[in-house]
Amino acid sequence: METFLGFDALILARVQFAFTVAFHFIFPAFSIGLASYLAVLNGMFLWTKDEAYLRLFKFWLKIFAISFAMGVVSGLVMSYQFGTNWSVFSDRTGPVLGPLMAYEVLTAFFLEAGFLGIMLFGREKVGHGLHMFACVMVAGGTAVSATWILSVNSWMHTPQGFSINEVGQFVPENWWEIVFNPSFPYRLAHTLTAAYLTTAFVVGGVGAWHLLHGRHDNRGVRTMFSMAMWMIVVTAPLQIILGHEHGLNTYEYQPTKVLAMEGHFESQEDGIPLVLFGIPDQEAGELRYSIEIPRIGGPILNKGWDASLAGLDTVPDELEPPVAVVFWSFRIMVGIGLLMLGVGLWGLWSRWKGRLYEAPWLHRAALVMGPSGFVAMIAGWITTEVGRQPFVVYGEMFTAEAVSAIAAPAVGASLIAFIVIYFAVFGAGVIYLLRLMAHPPEKGETGPESEPGPIRSAGLTGKSPETGEPGPEPHPAE
Repeated sequence: METFLGFDALILARVQFAFTVAFHFIFPAFSIGLASYLAVLNGMFLWTKDEAYLRLFKFWLKIFAISFAMGVVSGLVMSYQFGTNWSVFSDRTGPVLGPLMAYEVLTAFFLEAGFLGIMLFGREKVGHGLHMFACVMVAGGTAVSATWILSVNSWMHTPQGFSINEVGQFVPENWWEIVFNPSFPYRLAHTLTAAYLTTAFVVGGVGAWHLLHGRHDNRGVRTMFSMAMWMIVVTAPLQIILGHEHGLNTYEYQPTKVLAMEGHFESQEDGIPLVLFGIPDQEAGELRYSIEIPRIGGPILNKGWDASLAGLDTVPDELEPPVAVVFWSFRIMVGIGLLMLGVGLWGLWSRWKGRLYEAPWLHRAALVMGPSGFVAMIAGWITTEVGRQPFVVYGEMFTAEAVSAIAAPAVGASLIAFIVIYFAVFGAGVIYLLRLMAHPPEKGETGPESEPGPIRSAGLTGKSPETGEPGPEPHPAE
């Protein structure tokens, strides 16, 4: 078998897809949360006429525009791999997954694209009402996009509503069962909440950065940090609950994945321990140096304290996922989730004590945790997708059957090209985003427009947009 640097075409194709998805995933997830945050900011501005909300809206709108663009570009590049590296998968699952992907474009992408221009540039051209409607539509479009994509991905994990024809293609029989497959509601709730939590930590991290730099008197900085802390304290515990429910659903339909997540190589007869840490040794079929809490794993899995569990020793070796990868990625995700909860509770305590803006150690923690949501999401995605192996459609189609008949050197060369180009292009984009975040939201903050324009119909500028004559005084932001 032809290889490239010792790797065959299957491994290289999987690494290439994982690399491009990891880059792509962070931008849409950030866009989902940030679009909703922008809609809230714009709504608060229209409701309160407080210029601080408008200042924050314009500050984050520029960041959203760049993130959205990078998400679109990285997604387009990623999709080409279905035809190059995974053509067999596309051919066999196309009758089921093709329409779902098309619905995502026809609904969500058109909704986002249709209203994005109004959201970015239309405040002074269409009035505040239609502009607010555009903000809501863009936020809704990002959530609808996630809904279709997660339906596709969930069907690959819990396939139903199909038959297989004489040439091996998956043929739809019941679209309701296909779209609303068993893991879809849990995966959708868990992922959307992760997007909102991730965005809250980015916003909180930026606010913490400016507070640490002595900008305590900036209303925009204080407002963004306060809003982020409220969002974190609400969504962090919710995400833990949703994650637990998602785990129970996974145990019902993909028990092997949960066994790998928990490191249960051996079957348990008298109570299921909760494994905290250990070193998985898949060849030996054991978890070395394990640290466990006896029996508590049973109630966590909705079993009794004395429940039994069939371990990986009952699963054929060829059907086991790479246990070490799944085991550690799961712990990274859970560990970050607990740290997020800790920051949220810390912020709540500081708020109750009246020291939310004068708590430098909280600000340092929020700054360090700023990118933690992205790490947790990628770790969770690795847990989900690697834990599904060796199947690409769980229980129905092996990953090895889905890869194209393509030479390993060709895949390897394109992988190297992707790595170089992605780090150059998207690395530059991320650096630019960080530079935008490093500047505090000031009075007179401009949006993506080339220059600030008058704010019509709200009486918040010194001159009338129609006549240029002096108008009512602006509402004080400070």
